[in-house]
Amino acid sequence: MTGAEAIIDVLQRHGVEYVFGYPGGAAMPFFDAILDSPIELVLCRHEQGGTHMADGYARATGRAGVVLVTSGPGATNTITGILTAQMDSVPMVVLCGQTVTSNLGLEAFQEADVFGMTMPSVKHSYLVKDPADLPRVVREAVYVGVSGRPGVVVVDVPKDVSS
Repeated sequence: MTGAEAIIDVLQRHGVEYVFGYPGGAAMPFFDAILDSPIELVLCRHEQGGTHMADGYARATGRAGVVLVTSGPGATNTITGILTAQMDSVPMVVLCGQTVTSNLGLEAFQEADVFGMTMPSVKHSYLVKDPADLPRVVREAVYVGVSGRPGVVVVDVPKDVSS
């Protein structure tokens, strides 16, 4: 089982029915895993639109909205939607693809410090560097997002961890 398949399995076990997202290279393992699951992918035209769609879903259902985007500009495009949801206490889990672990901090193609950018503005932010941690981190992300005062949890996953 790949890291991406493990994440999709955890989401499915938590009753996630929809994932809102826009594909890109660093997130392709996730999109491939969704195609083999009962979770429905709602394709958006822009990552920010995906966050607003997940926000609306969460407000309407009371369940966490889940967003899936790629690295770099894909992740940075989510910031406005993340801030909107966080300020309004909307439960959301944002899964971001990331460059491979060995390239972190080297200004690699489409690398952005998603953890650093989002940490001050969300309920919790993770950068997962070990595939064995993925199921636990995603379970925590869903729990943290909906518990207490709801909010946004970001999970940044390098491509070598999700593959």
